[in-house]
Amino acid sequence: MAKGYRPVDRDQPFLFPPDMREWLPPDHPVWLVIRAVEQMDTSAFHARRRTGGAGAAGYDPDMLVTVLVWAYAHGVRSSREMERLCGTDVAFRVICAGNLPDHVTFARFRAGFPAAAGEFFAQVLVLCARLGMGRLGVVALDGMKIAASASKSANRAEEGLRKLARERVAAHAAADAAEDALFGAGVRGDEVPEDAWSPRRRDGRIAAALAGLKAEREAAEAAERAKAEEFRERQRSGQRTGPAPVQAAVELAEENVARLKAARQAAAEDWQRRNAAKLAATGRPLSGTPPVPADRHCRVREAEAKVEKARARAARAGRRAAERAAARKGPGRVRNITDPDSRLMPVRGGGFIQGYNAQNMTSQDGLIIATELTGDPVDSQWFEPMLGQARDAAALIGAHRPAPAPGQDGAQDHHDGIGQVLADAGYCSEANLTCPGPDRLIAVGKRRTLEKAARDPDSDTAGPGGPATQAMRERLKTPGGIAAYRQRGHIAETPHGNIKHNMGLRQLSMRGTRKASAEWAFAAAVHNLFKALTAGHLTSQALTALAGPAA
Repeated sequence: MAKGYRPVDRDQPFLFPPDMREWLPPDHPVWLVIRAVEQMDTSAFHARRRTGGAGAAGYDPDMLVTVLVWAYAHGVRSSREMERLCGTDVAFRVICAGNLPDHVTFARFRAGFPAAAGEFFAQVLVLCARLGMGRLGVVALDGMKIAASASKSANRAEEGLRKLARERVAAHAAADAAEDALFGAGVRGDEVPEDAWSPRRRDGRIAAALAGLKAEREAAEAAERAKAEEFRERQRSGQRTGPAPVQAAVELAEENVARLKAARQAAAEDWQRRNAAKLAATGRPLSGTPPVPADRHCRVREAEAKVEKARARAARAGRRAAERAAARKGPGRVRNITDPDSRLMPVRGGGFIQGYNAQNMTSQDGLIIATELTGDPVDSQWFEPMLGQARDAAALIGAHRPAPAPGQDGAQDHHDGIGQVLADAGYCSEANLTCPGPDRLIAVGKRRTLEKAARDPDSDTAGPGGPATQAMRERLKTPGGIAAYRQRGHIAETPHGNIKHNMGLRQLSMRGTRKASAEWAFAAAVHNLFKALTAGHLTSQALTALAGPAA
């Protein structure tokens, strides 16, 4: 039985201990995060800060970085929420050391991510390597769709964007006319300086979206022309060409008609010339039947019939393309007027999100060693670029990894280079299977198909693809091949689950490829830092040992 109640005296001074180090227990992870950031090279963040001028002293960039790290790790990305927590949450107050930055400070500081986030990601990777992390015997590459700070309803096709641009021009013209009538021609009194224009304005975003769609359409047309020209080149060189591209077939048939007509016209003119010369010399015409007119010649008519067939085939192909476009689940070629760099991304289970496709290379112990935020819904073309980034990361990790203890064989867990790369079927292509680099296992189908083939290795599983694809298909049927590939899901998907579910990062806060990429790189760095903490590598003793030689 309790003796009584403890007094509740809110007027009592020092309800908190006077020493901030007593506000949280010594083993609280916030102390480790603070010390970890202190040991990193954060000069990229300091480079954007200016000191020595008039006004109040600025906030320490290391403190702001630490607040953002702790916030992102706990699902907080709103600048206003960070401001509130710095006044009410003990861990945030410890990081701020009594300072209370407002939301504008956090927003402006975060706006500088593009210049520093990549370097911060590298610094966290170096810290993890110095702590003994970064097992590179097997790495996995996977893409993750993440929502942009934009709505799907803000997408417009090219004609819709042109209409919107015309409406904006008309609205500006009406506003200018009204202001001219009120203030005088060409003068408003509140003109915005030229250097104050911002691409975030609606007009700029519409123009950027329209330019992107136009560039994409022109690129597709150029690709078709290049395909037709390649066919022509093979034809001129006598190589086997196969069926001609639809548009090239029409052009070639028309050129053939023009060539035959020119040849028959030249033959008729030559006959007329020779006939006139003989009449003048002998008074008698040439014997034989005069050449028929070019448009009545049998070969010309046959060639013209081929032109009509080619045109009919092109028309049918156009109708089929229109039907496919009408039956397409997605809206086709569109751009978003809120974030023109984002794209509609297909997601598992059907449907689309407005977002980006993050390519991540992950080590065996869960570190994201290389990352790239792309606007490409397809993964396959990113295999080789990500492999190059992963090699650079492996070199960085190898340069900072501690040497194995005497008598310890670190060949497997502490591989100085990438031993094997695992990737799903989205990366399967002859180019990716044969490009230079480490050994790789790339799925040639769905997981259930691979498992079924592995259970019956004698079955005939021939499928589409070239010789490299078929060789990979056979390799994944072997016990060793399928056992190695089974590691992919755990290695590749675990970081994605942590970022989306534990860190709560399902939508980016910043717009445009440059800023969104920086935010994603920062989030990946936070994942790596807390992976070191939760795995037991980031400890007070380890940080003390790392700081010892540097001191």
